[in-house]
Amino acid sequence: MTTISGRRDRVELVATVLLAVATVATAWSGYQSTRWNGEQSKAAARANALRIESAKAAGLANAQTIIDVSTFTQWVNAYAQAQAELADFYFKRFRKEFRPAVKAWVATRPLQNSDAPLTPFAMPQYKPEARTEADRLEAEAELYAAQARRNLQRASNYVLGVVLFASALFFAGMSTKLTSPRLRLAMLCIGCAVFLGTALWITTSPVSLSV
Repeated sequence: MTTISGRRDRVELVATVLLAVATVATAWSGYQSTRWNGEQSKAAARANALRIESAKAAGLANAQTIIDVSTFTQWVNAYAQAQAELADFYFKRFRKEFRPAVKAWVATRPLQNSDAPLTPFAMPQYKPEARTEADRLEAEAELYAAQARRNLQRASNYVLGVVLFASALFFAGMSTKLTSPRLRLAMLCIGCAVFLGTALWITTSPVSLSV
């Protein structure tokens, strides 16, 4: 009788300890889930802001390209009609970024060289800064978007941790309610196994702390 009573006391002691640590672990996982959801929101907001700036830069690049095409067309017409003064007029009004591409294109002798690019816009010298900036911002936005996806996955992992720790709490609590020693021990063992497995897994997850 004393042995049975002592065994029951040990089971209840282990169950009490498991209930305590599982409760703390559940609260910690819930806190981390909330923190990572916040980190995900910040990263997503930053990605959206960068994409807006990228769209603005791309719009500016498109507008500049339209201007370049228009002035180049007028220059070509004047050049083809041997209107040197008018051609020079349009050439001086090329944008600073566009002029090197035109000079490089003319140097390929497009009228005599069949392998020359069709227009200056195909030349490597044609690199609008606004287009480069738009690409840079879009690439940076994608980095933040990837970070937001990682943070969302981390938050989901901690939510799963909450569920598993709650399961350990359930098994630990049930082990103190049953009258059968074998069932009590079985429930406690299941609770311990769930808790330890979850604890080992959750410790591999990154931690976010409020600053």
